[in-house]
Amino acid sequence: MVIFVDYTISGVCSNLMLCIQCGKDRTKVVDSRESRAGVRRRRECLSCGTRFTTLEKVQNRTLMVIKQDNRREEFQRTKLAASLTKACVKRPLPINAINKLIDDIENKLTDAGKQEIRSELIGELVMSRLKKLDRVAYIRYASVYRDFSDIEKFKEEIEALLLPDESNKVTNAQLSFLGEGNEPSLRPRRGRPAKL
Repeated sequence: MVIFVDYTISGVCSNLMLCIQCGKDRTKVVDSRESRAGVRRRRECLSCGTRFTTLEKVQNRTLMVIKQDNRREEFQRTKLAASLTKACVKRPLPINAINKLIDDIENKLTDAGKQEIRSELIGELVMSRLKKLDRVAYIRYASVYRDFSDIEKFKEEIEALLLPDESNKVTNAQLSFLGEGNEPSLRPRRGRPAKL
């Protein structure tokens, strides 16, 4: 049985833990391990000898997102993940690259130290990272986020990607979609014929 314990960032962390069997607060930590979900601690009650596991994680402050119509709603990682997954569908990207991107954005927002963040800032953070990660996913996300009113605006965004810029270099994980000469040459090779 695992008991979840949330410590608030501003709160005081207490070593007192009630036993799940007898309810006494005399427990000791037998084993402690870091995991992605938090800190797993194996505990033993000094009164009755019962052993149990706790999973402790820091609970961050609630981050509020100010929408374009000035409504406020709680930041939801799942919404960000859903929009990124849609933009990256059928792209040659490992799932951990998308998760890392989401973690990076979430950490950036948390580190800002603000309780309220405008949705435009989140959108710009996503687009700047997608532009470096995968340009097709970037165009997909931008087409929804920027809500292009006509084909000319869409064309301008694609042409901006074609400008020579260090941040726009195609990585090995991307497929070229704008004809940048990354495709293998179809001209016959000069020199010795290939061995059969």
